[in-house]
Amino acid sequence: MTTKSAAAASVATAHGYPRQGRGRELKKAIEGYWNGAVAAEALLATAADLRRTNWQQLADSGVEEVPTGDFSLYDHVLDTTVAVGAIPPRHREAVDTDPLDGYFAMARGNQDVAPLEMTKWFDTNYHYLVPELGPDTVFAANPAKAVGELREALLLGHAARPVLVGPVTYLLLAKPAPGVTADFQPITLLDRLLPVYARLLAELRAAGAAWVQLDEPALVQDRTPAELNAAARAYRELGGLTERPKLLVASYFDRLGEALPVLAKAPVEGLALDFTGPAAANLEDLAAAGGLPGKRLVAGVIDGRNIWINDLEKSLATLATLLGLAGTVDVAPSCSLLHVPIDAAAERDIDPQIARWLAFARQKAGEAALLARGLREGTGAITAELAANRAGLASRANSPITRDPAVRARAAAVTVDDTRRAQPYPVRAEAQHARLGLPLLPTTTIGSFPQTTELRTARADLTAGRIDAPAYRERMEAEVREVVAYQEKAGLDVLVHGEPERNDMVQYFAEQLTGYLATRHGWVQSYGTRYVRPPVLAGDISRPHPMTTDWFGYAQGLTDRPVKGMLTGPVTMLAWSFVRDDQPLADTARQVALALREEVVDLEAVGAAVVQVDEPALRETLPLRAAARPAYLAWATEAFRLATSGVRADTQIHTHMCYAEFGAIMTAIDELDADVISLEATRSHMEVAGELAGAGYPREVGPGVWDIHSPRVPSTDEAVSLLRAGLAAIPAERLWVNPDCGLKTRGWPETRASLESLVAAARLLREELAG
Repeated sequence: MTTKSAAAASVATAHGYPRQGRGRELKKAIEGYWNGAVAAEALLATAADLRRTNWQQLADSGVEEVPTGDFSLYDHVLDTTVAVGAIPPRHREAVDTDPLDGYFAMARGNQDVAPLEMTKWFDTNYHYLVPELGPDTVFAANPAKAVGELREALLLGHAARPVLVGPVTYLLLAKPAPGVTADFQPITLLDRLLPVYARLLAELRAAGAAWVQLDEPALVQDRTPAELNAAARAYRELGGLTERPKLLVASYFDRLGEALPVLAKAPVEGLALDFTGPAAANLEDLAAAGGLPGKRLVAGVIDGRNIWINDLEKSLATLATLLGLAGTVDVAPSCSLLHVPIDAAAERDIDPQIARWLAFARQKAGEAALLARGLREGTGAITAELAANRAGLASRANSPITRDPAVRARAAAVTVDDTRRAQPYPVRAEAQHARLGLPLLPTTTIGSFPQTTELRTARADLTAGRIDAPAYRERMEAEVREVVAYQEKAGLDVLVHGEPERNDMVQYFAEQLTGYLATRHGWVQSYGTRYVRPPVLAGDISRPHPMTTDWFGYAQGLTDRPVKGMLTGPVTMLAWSFVRDDQPLADTARQVALALREEVVDLEAVGAAVVQVDEPALRETLPLRAAARPAYLAWATEAFRLATSGVRADTQIHTHMCYAEFGAIMTAIDELDADVISLEATRSHMEVAGELAGAGYPREVGPGVWDIHSPRVPSTDEAVSLLRAGLAAIPAERLWVNPDCGLKTRGWPETRASLESLVAAARLLREELAG
């Protein structure tokens, strides 16, 4: 096909769209269902309404082909587990009895069964449910969801393309099921799984699908020859089917590298590639591979993970080059728009100068449509839009908001000594133990306590002006008093103030730092019904005033037990924000670290003996390609040490991480030089304790013994069992007892019951060790 005809055929499309609804209607309906206030039929009707709204929004933005199947009640990987029939045995009865309740039992567990493990989706803050597979796994096609949602879209008159997690990625994301040997490789089940995908594809074709998209983002990671051969075999078999739609194999988040020629040669009709960030290398790689003659290329030239407007002229230049490399070139964001908020137009409180720099999901869909139009009709057809885009880009580049000379000078003056504690860990540990006087197996929590309806209402009332600041302060102080008194009564050793005044662990600090912007409606799904509003990191960062010392001082004044000062670390402040893309991440991290360093020192000055600086995003932000990891880990660990190294030897620095695969960053965890680290360990059955021991980790560790993302209340026996597993790897002198994560999403009844189990388990084992 000629370049001219390739351009003439260009359309706009998307890989996926935010699920929650503008007012988070999906969250409210699901949680209402869990609480018994919303019937199943009403929940499913809300979901259907949201799907219709999403498709219409895409169509109104100019997207000619909408995705289906990307919508989920909890997680699209869990949906794939259902679609291929890979239900764990412990959940089978629940699924057979009531598929909806069984689905949620897999997602979050119940009092009878534990949920699937949850971890981060590649290097994003989205969490997926990890498939559990073993040699005895039997797959069976369940096409109901995929077919039903396709039919909904077609009946509404949309050109629709179903999207499924591809078979290779599904298996590479899976883990050995409980009881299966750790060396079992789920990818060995590929030949068993492919016939199930063949059935799904046949059913979708019969329902009217012209194309089906199979997402294979796992192939952008470093893959072994055996895994690449598995991918080649998978698409040779699926591509050779006769009863199937056309296949579009999609990748995103990084360059395909060695997998690109494998997929380019496969008997499929199209590829979707990311051309943003590190994935820009796909352009050169595609040319080296001989392009995709006669095939469809969906070009992801719009960053689907960040919120800045696209450089339309730069994207058009990329697309013009791609026209010579493929039969047809279509335009799309780089990945699903699940990772950005819905509509920047809803942000009425943002400075209009800054608002013109922002593009959320609806705007990104419009950018894709505009670029496709420019390809079809020529740039003359979009002259006004290109001029407005140039003006917006120039406004941002030249704005004084983005640059603060004083901040930059301070960051440039940082020395190696600023990034190292003055004393080695053994000296610090002795001083800290003398100061704190804690028992063996000290107990604590991660930071937050339940964010009740009353607390959220008080915060909303303050924002709306229904109560004044003194009244709000009085309400928050009452909550702190209750939380501190409860912890003393429960027998916890190191307390927290409960964070009632905090809306989110990143947003709370972002709202007090220069250079950050907060949104009112910028909700993004983190997992299930947990949505966050990532702040926008628009300019240079500084701290105008202390952020937490007042609340810490109030809480510490209520008790003789140590209270932790609670902060969010520099890497997480970046990872859980929409970060600026006009300077290296390392430079931004250093600015944030310097602001946090001031806060840590101020906390110590007002009496904090323990300061926790959370870095749950350290692992998730790890580059997908191994070659880029050393540089990232160097600046990330330096930023943490810069934030925490200004204190005395007897001030104990804690950090926290959760819901990630930690094995790849064990050296980096050591490089943080924190005195105590707490980590998620319950769903992964205390694996991390063994990993830390195997890496020779020398400091104190708190592997979690209560999965706070499940409504299950652990028994004392369960907590004891997990602690015994921890003690098998870590000496009692270095083991802490804590939940997996903060408690803001839990209710008070389960919090009390679970913490009682945790404290009782610690006491039982102390007595056992003493005897």
